[in-house]
Amino acid sequence: MKADSDIHRRQENRGAHWTDYLPLMVIVVLAILAALAKQVDYGEWNGMRWMHDFMGFFLVEFSMFKFFDPVGFADGFQMYDLLAKPFRPYAYVYPFIELGLGLGYLSFWQPQVIYTVTLIVMLWGSLGVLRALMKGLDLNCACMGTVLKVPLSTVALTEDLGMAAMAGAMLIAA
Repeated sequence: MKADSDIHRRQENRGAHWTDYLPLMVIVVLAILAALAKQVDYGEWNGMRWMHDFMGFFLVEFSMFKFFDPVGFADGFQMYDLLAKPFRPYAYVYPFIELGLGLGYLSFWQPQVIYTVTLIVMLWGSLGVLRALMKGLDLNCACMGTVLKVPLSTVALTEDLGMAAMAGAMLIAA
């Protein structure tokens, strides 16, 4: 049985309309607003601190969706993640990694370790997404678990690379 069978080939126009990504946009906007609210608490604008808080809120929010249906998340994640595909236990551990990173950001625990691990996890994840996109696979992004159906697309790749870039910028600035 081919893993990339015709069933998984991209359906015409799937993911072509912005409304396909509305759930993702809502979550990103909520993380942005939560991080902006923290800026009020700090009493001044600090871009690095905002990025730090944004990453914390974003990662905690996204981990939450994976915990609702761990088996369903693992099934979806295994379809494209390069480590989860041959090693299913990684798909079950991944939500805990994401939650741990998010809580690490929010608590400012070992920032350089958190930035480094985020950079590695996000760059590695982007390779699997890129591979699936290059094959033209029609998959749901496992980023929202099985709760919300968002197509795996360049949006997911941009999300992974954007988070890696933010982690890299914070690592350099640290």
